[in-house]
Amino acid sequence: MSSAPSDKNSPSSPNGHPHHLNRLSFLSQVSPEYIEALEKLYEQDPKAVPSEWAFFFDVLRLGQGEPRFIPSLAEGSSEVADEIQVSNLINAYRMRGHLLAKLDPLGLYQPPFRPYLDLQYFKLDKVSPDRTFQVATEIGLPPLSILTDIVKHLQETYCRTVGVEFFYIRDEKINKWLSQRLDQNQNKTHFTAPQKIKILQSLHRTSIFENFLQNNYTGQKRFSLEGSESLIPALKQAIEVCADQGAAEVVIGMAHRGRLNVLANVMNKPYQEIFKEFEGAELPQMEEVMGDVKYHQGYSTDIQTDGGKSVHLSLAPNPSHLEFVDPVVEGVTRAKQEAKYQGDPNKVVPILVHGDAAVIGQGVVAETLNLSLLNGYKTGGTIHVVINNQIGFTTLPGDARSSLYCTDFGKAFQCPMIHVNGDEVEDVVHAIIMASEYRMKFHRDVFVDIWCYRKYGHNEGDEPRFTQPTMYSIISKHKSPLDLYIEKLTAEPDVDQKVIDQFSLNFQKELSEKRAETQKGSRILLADMFRGLWAGFERPNEIRLTESVDTQIQSSHFEKVISALHTIPPHIKPLAKFEKMLETRYKKIKEENEIDWAVGEQLGWGSLLLEGSHVRVSGQDSVRGTFSQRHASMTDNQTSERHIPLQHLAENQAIFSIYDSPLSEAAVLGFDYGYSVANPKTLVCWEAQFGDFANGAQVIIDQFISSAEAKWYRMSGITLLLPHGFEGQGPEHSSARLERFLQLCAQNNMQVTYPSTPAQYCHLLRRQMFRKFRKPLIVMTPKSMLRMPEVVSKTEDFIAGRFQCILLDEPSSAQPERVVLCTGKIYWELRRKALEMQILEKIVFIRLEQIYPLDKMKLKELHVKWGQRPWIWAQEEPKNMGAWNFVRMNTMELGIEISYAGRVPAASPATGSALTHAREQEALILEALGLKKS
Repeated sequence: MSSAPSDKNSPSSPNGHPHHLNRLSFLSQVSPEYIEALEKLYEQDPKAVPSEWAFFFDVLRLGQGEPRFIPSLAEGSSEVADEIQVSNLINAYRMRGHLLAKLDPLGLYQPPFRPYLDLQYFKLDKVSPDRTFQVATEIGLPPLSILTDIVKHLQETYCRTVGVEFFYIRDEKINKWLSQRLDQNQNKTHFTAPQKIKILQSLHRTSIFENFLQNNYTGQKRFSLEGSESLIPALKQAIEVCADQGAAEVVIGMAHRGRLNVLANVMNKPYQEIFKEFEGAELPQMEEVMGDVKYHQGYSTDIQTDGGKSVHLSLAPNPSHLEFVDPVVEGVTRAKQEAKYQGDPNKVVPILVHGDAAVIGQGVVAETLNLSLLNGYKTGGTIHVVINNQIGFTTLPGDARSSLYCTDFGKAFQCPMIHVNGDEVEDVVHAIIMASEYRMKFHRDVFVDIWCYRKYGHNEGDEPRFTQPTMYSIISKHKSPLDLYIEKLTAEPDVDQKVIDQFSLNFQKELSEKRAETQKGSRILLADMFRGLWAGFERPNEIRLTESVDTQIQSSHFEKVISALHTIPPHIKPLAKFEKMLETRYKKIKEENEIDWAVGEQLGWGSLLLEGSHVRVSGQDSVRGTFSQRHASMTDNQTSERHIPLQHLAENQAIFSIYDSPLSEAAVLGFDYGYSVANPKTLVCWEAQFGDFANGAQVIIDQFISSAEAKWYRMSGITLLLPHGFEGQGPEHSSARLERFLQLCAQNNMQVTYPSTPAQYCHLLRRQMFRKFRKPLIVMTPKSMLRMPEVVSKTEDFIAGRFQCILLDEPSSAQPERVVLCTGKIYWELRRKALEMQILEKIVFIRLEQIYPLDKMKLKELHVKWGQRPWIWAQEEPKNMGAWNFVRMNTMELGIEISYAGRVPAASPATGSALTHAREQEALILEALGLKKS
């Protein structure tokens, strides 16, 4: 906008500017849409707009010809001021109208502060109610609508039973779309009679199903949906909208509340399968399956929408840590988008169903929201639905959160918030339609907060009146959403009460028949693990987890990877220090045949890519590597342009993705775990910056990685890279808590390894993709060992080698004095000291490269040969940590006597004193080698 030229003859304000130009300061208070509408009216007839606006548009046209209309400066100023105040009133309703919305079906909620929406606050209380305003066009009303109609429209739109928060969103396009979408039809969807019948049928099936379970399985936990039945027609409608706009799959994550109803009436899981679990189900006939309670299980199926579209639905299984399924669902969604739909975000849509106490109380929700727009983790937006029972177990909102709404933190991520009264089922469906359209258009997260209640306590055996007598006194007399909707519809001519009653009888009869069928038939649960991308995979036994696998790298592939890693493209000008490092490393490979850890790792990834296996790596600072060792990317020193060599090996290679993750463990590991579950044909690696950072993701490790196959019949090949080793750097970055992983090991649930050479690590990564089964792989990766001169492998180790669960250093001496078992880094320090003390020929070193599952047959063979010598387990971790207790338990079972050499038990993983560390390390090495009495 150009400024008006100064007019020396105009009366001036104290700051020297003409008074009539100062009056343009009102522009900061009105929206661009309003100005645009007035300008169109001005172009038709300048006298049709208030005089000050005509002056404003004339000023815009100065220099483009004579002004069309210049009013006197005094004329019309009050009219413009009132127009501006009405515009402010409109914006105030958009900003604060939700505070007056009738959201609580129980009528208990009162807004904590006055929303300032009365006319007096805007100096409009003395304006005639019949006064007309041009600004009405901004909310979709005809030009020159009266003030009374404007206020009525705003109250209907923003203060009825749907309250919307969006004014904090910075993107003007989104703001404009939401404003227009809300003002259109006064924030309602005018459903046709057939659509209303569909909603009623869905609500009816939901309610009858819950009643049937209550009457037939009284006292059994099921986490009833009663009080929030509107969720089911809402979810069904969300799927309809997404399918109509191109979605082929929908991935759902939710906790307990209403899960069985979602399985039955959204996922179409056979009622018999659900009844089996109430009647006393038998587990699937698979070895090592433990199963889980019925309200934790997942399911997948194909459905037909009312619009005739086929949609694949997946409900992810979840633990009692309610919200930790959220990042898993996002990872599953991203994997499906990339593996099946070329990354199209509209083909696979995630829906997360939260509880009000959990969504605000569990930080993984915010961690997951933070992933929503990040390049390595975005899924094109998530539809969040909150079952807002207004209570968490026995805790009321005043004790559960510091925010007004349970969804408030979502505003930080620019998510629109649609709050809706759960008793008003049509409004709930309307809200989900708007949210679904928003997600599909803008590919951003959106929340629908359904205010409802739970008819019973936290579960069906709970007595809520112990702690909330007032609330449950109201609930006991409150009509259900179904009853309220029937009352509404039967008052209309299109719905007959007899038809409703007949539908109810027919459905109850169907459920009774399905239950009888279940009671007479088999109660073995279904466990279909190998569909889709999992077709052709199988479940292994312990022998297959320890057997040798041919993972040799083709020599041509070896050369391609080495060349790519050490060739800087002409358009990349990296730091001179980087060029020197690359040159030195390449020289060592070519002249000395020495390959270090970082090159060995990328040989593993690169060779897989050339063989057609995709590789995904994510973690904090993973591109460069925490220890400046990996350099998966070459970065231009001037432009910061990146070149990733493993993405440029060959034209027909598989996809390589590597991402620096946010400073989050739970959400990122959960995401990568979900990715691995949905796509077993990709090697998915999550790397902790230091091994102890896995502490922040312990729920994902405990509840998903270590136990999902046994509980939920879901396999995963997720690989965890955890830097581990005691280097005198203090307790926090020494230990990846090897002992915790080993404590979680049983029934061949995962693999725990501590490789000691680059080639072993390379073959370990390759083995993960070569076998016809998938198991989580835990790798204790090195820190100081990354640059130990002796920790190198030769070309032939990659081209002709394979991963070995146990490595043996057998001396040429016929009479060694002791056998030392150990893992990883400590082996190199033990060997170095033995070499220095000239006793290497007296020691048999046995390296456990794979600690679980332990190759017991090999260990027994070695004991037959060397059992007459003392066997010592050496570790650098304290005695109550590391692998000692695991090794002692297993060697005891094998009849092997073994003693311990290492640090004493400790509360903290390591000392913070470098001097103390050095003394402790020296002492344990000498003790292990028999150079000092224990």
